[in-house]
Amino acid sequence: MVAVKHILRYVWGTIAYGLRYTSSGGVMLHGFTDSDWMGNTVDRKSTSGYCFNLGSTMISWSSRKQVSVAQSTTEAEYIVASAAGREAVWLRKLLSDLFSSELEPTVIHCDNQSCIKLTENPVFHDRSKHIEMRYHYVRDMVQKNVLSIQYVPTAERTADIFTKPLSLTKFVYFRDKLGVVENASLAEREC
Repeated sequence: MVAVKHILRYVWGTIAYGLRYTSSGGVMLHGFTDSDWMGNTVDRKSTSGYCFNLGSTMISWSSRKQVSVAQSTTEAEYIVASAAGREAVWLRKLLSDLFSSELEPTVIHCDNQSCIKLTENPVFHDRSKHIEMRYHYVRDMVQKNVLSIQYVPTAERTADIFTKPLSLTKFVYFRDKLGVVENASLAEREC
């Protein structure tokens, strides 16, 4: 009951917030991924989080517990990169149908250098034999030049908001980067 009260209090306090979409910036799809390796202390499963922005505002996001236990941070990040890759391919298809144009490779930002190397280099097979085959989809999409996995410093990893508790300063910073803004007219009506 205490958790429900916290959630309702949060929802009531943020009722005037929403996503603001603008027409500037063109059709530029990019994503951010993150995982908290073994974040659940009971079953040791990681939480995956990713989001995609079209221009400067978020259009798609996900946060969920991974179905298997990752044996390393690289594997946990690779699993979320694969999930984000599937979402990116679907979004690319939708956007190409809507705008009738060919898109540049979609950039997915990740802070794990080993995960990035694993998507680019199939020679790492000996080190990744334990990773389930379905997660290698992202490597295939990188090789086909549909996706590009690029490094982003940990401090700029927007998807942190979906995987771990943050300080208020970091939370507000990432919330703003996602395009979540307060609608002043709604805030005045609520008061």
